[in-house]
Amino acid sequence: MGKDIDQLAISTIRTLSVDAVCKANSGHPGAPLGLAPAAHAVWKRMRFHPKDTKWINRDRFVLSNGHACALLYSMLVLYGFDLSIDDMKQFRQVGSKTPGHPEALDVPGVEVTTGPLGQGISNAVGLALAQKQFSATYNKPDFPICDSHVYVFLGDGCLMEGVSSESSSLAGHLQLNNLIAFWDDNKISIDGDTNVAFTEDVMLRYKAYGWNIMEIEKGDSDLDGVSRAIDEAKKSTNKPTLIRLTTTIGYGSLEQGTHGVHGAPLKPDDQKQLKAKNGFDPEQYFVIPPEVTEYYNEHVQENLKQYSEWQQLFNAYKQKYPELGAEVQRRLDGKLPADWSKILPSYKPSDKALATRKLSEMVLSKVLPAIPEVIGGSADLTGSNLTRITDSVDFQPPSTGLGDYTGRYIRYGVREHGMGAIMNGIAAFGANYKNYGGTFLNFVSYGAGAVRLAAISHHPVTWVATHDSIGLGEDGPTHQPVETLAHLRAIPNMSVWRPADGNEVSAAYLSAIESTSTPHVLALSRQNLPQLEGSSIEKAAKGGYTLVSHEKPDIILVSSGSEVSIAVEAAKSLTEKGFKANVVSLVDFLTFDKQPMDYKLSVLPDGVPIMSFEVLSTFGWSKYAHEQFGLNTFGMSGKAPEIYNAFEFTPQGVADRAAKTVQFYKGKPILSPLNTAF
Repeated sequence: MGKDIDQLAISTIRTLSVDAVCKANSGHPGAPLGLAPAAHAVWKRMRFHPKDTKWINRDRFVLSNGHACALLYSMLVLYGFDLSIDDMKQFRQVGSKTPGHPEALDVPGVEVTTGPLGQGISNAVGLALAQKQFSATYNKPDFPICDSHVYVFLGDGCLMEGVSSESSSLAGHLQLNNLIAFWDDNKISIDGDTNVAFTEDVMLRYKAYGWNIMEIEKGDSDLDGVSRAIDEAKKSTNKPTLIRLTTTIGYGSLEQGTHGVHGAPLKPDDQKQLKAKNGFDPEQYFVIPPEVTEYYNEHVQENLKQYSEWQQLFNAYKQKYPELGAEVQRRLDGKLPADWSKILPSYKPSDKALATRKLSEMVLSKVLPAIPEVIGGSADLTGSNLTRITDSVDFQPPSTGLGDYTGRYIRYGVREHGMGAIMNGIAAFGANYKNYGGTFLNFVSYGAGAVRLAAISHHPVTWVATHDSIGLGEDGPTHQPVETLAHLRAIPNMSVWRPADGNEVSAAYLSAIESTSTPHVLALSRQNLPQLEGSSIEKAAKGGYTLVSHEKPDIILVSSGSEVSIAVEAAKSLTEKGFKANVVSLVDFLTFDKQPMDYKLSVLPDGVPIMSFEVLSTFGWSKYAHEQFGLNTFGMSGKAPEIYNAFEFTPQGVADRAAKTVQFYKGKPILSPLNTAF
């Protein structure tokens, strides 16, 4: 009976997946048909709770080749997650719980949102890293409250994408032996046979990365081989594992082994013959034999027993280690330490002028000792980003002598895209991790794919992005991020802070650390900036506020970051010329946009011309200002003050343009740009 029920279960996975794709007349049936046996074997060895999808000690499954999501949805239905056959019938339809690629926010049991290839395996590295750090921090002898594994399926496309190389290289260095990956080697991509573009020795490459490598030649049938490979991988003490799974794409289809079955539904006659071949009635759809339901439920019951035993273990842990137990429980509840924000430093105008990257370091020096779930690192720019505080322990394999797994500082190396995707995985792990990664603002663009997925997935990660403008100076246009903020600000659910002084830096971290669903980019200066009269954490926390105020101003200067202090000086110059100028610091567009309209209009009211000033692209500023003064070309190499002078980004340059703006709008009816038809 054993082999028969396994084959019936695999056939059920295959037919469910094909039915979903065919009913939608859209999707990718090929990979699910080839991977169904491996999915069956892997899930039978996984630990999870279908109704508690946030259980911290569950095994994680990541489908990096997310186009194969009909396979994942089939597994979730068969194992009793909050996903039904009716949901499968709505595959790829508007408002369904079964979108065209797995989305963690929409589908119960989906760990991370995948689709852009290479992201999933990179997220899996982050999940494995977080598990290592969490278990090293809290596990005690006889109390393994966290000892889970991360399983990931990935395809040829994932292996071609550079982000997977970055992340896999780091995973090997970090010796993440809790990570087990299956490569679906079906030798087919959208363009056809992978021989047209992808002929490298993948296994040799991963061996060089420091991974275990295994091969299963008959991935379409060798269930015992998959189980043995998992057992062997779990024995590894110092390496992640890549298992080459040779499969036939579209296995059993009339088009098996061709790219024609990769991204298009099966034709009706093909769908019917496939069902008949698998022992199903060709005229029936979305069939789950009761014996398959019973078979999978047996594993669920085993898992529920383990879940109950874990709860007892955790309760005993909390009794024996009450302080640590309370800390773990607080993190599992998604709560921060009480009154943590009181540690944030505040500043007076008499305090020393400092670069906002330095002020960021000073915040981190307060935050890291107080909030154990804050961890972070840098993409090989630690000394420039100032992201590592004194006495930090590096997250490193203990055998290297460079740190240990309790470490909270991550050396990402020159891997910005990999860093971003790994950060997303750390956030997805749970346990309330608040993780950050440092690089130059210009090179956040290198991680654009991961940044976008952070926003889609609601991961509260933080990019500490220093050297945020032409103010970085001599490195020149290649390093000066003229257009980067416009891009980042255009991403929905992305909070982009460009603080002008220490109080605004503290406000930025307040927002980032308290965020549960919005990623943050903190754009920080290399050059020193004065502490501003009129700023405060409370005011800046609204995203934008009036820094310099007059009754009935002639003009409002709205600015951000290093330009705010220049705008303040320009306002003084305008006063001497008989103009009253308000100065607004617009620290974060997204946060400001969430404020009540009456507050926003008190800052940027009707009846006054508004001019923005930022030494970056003016794109996007028309939402807040009638006129824009900025940089719509690339920068230049030289000393920062000389570059500012060359572009007339000076108090006088601002004042001159402000005076012209006043004259231009004089006598004309002026509506605030905030007032729109809809």
